[in-house]
Amino acid sequence: MEITYTKCGDYYIPNIVLSGTTHYHIGKYGRMRRTFLQEHRPIQYSDLVLTEKLFPHLTEIDETCHQRLDVMIPAMAAQEGVTAALKRADQMEWVRRMNSIKARAEEIILAELVYSD
Repeated sequence: MEITYTKCGDYYIPNIVLSGTTHYHIGKYGRMRRTFLQEHRPIQYSDLVLTEKLFPHLTEIDETCHQRLDVMIPAMAAQEGVTAALKRADQMEWVRRMNSIKARAEEIILAELVYSD
């Protein structure tokens, strides 16, 4: 393995690149998971960093959270009778109910995926 260096002032810094990197930008839930691991599971966090599995793990958590929210919110809205007819009749009531549904769905997602072991 050939290591190349870049001179920065008086120092030579190795050109190190993580293998298998993708261009996925870690979203809200991935960042929340990283913070949780750093603060409450430092050994697991260090292990993920050292084995280069942190970013795939965060990507998986972020994508899974978004997929689950995309399924849960419409299901909860249908179960509670929040429809387009309600939106046409009383927009503020529709917004209030949808915000409540989104907050509850997000709380479930956070407990099950982000803040779990």
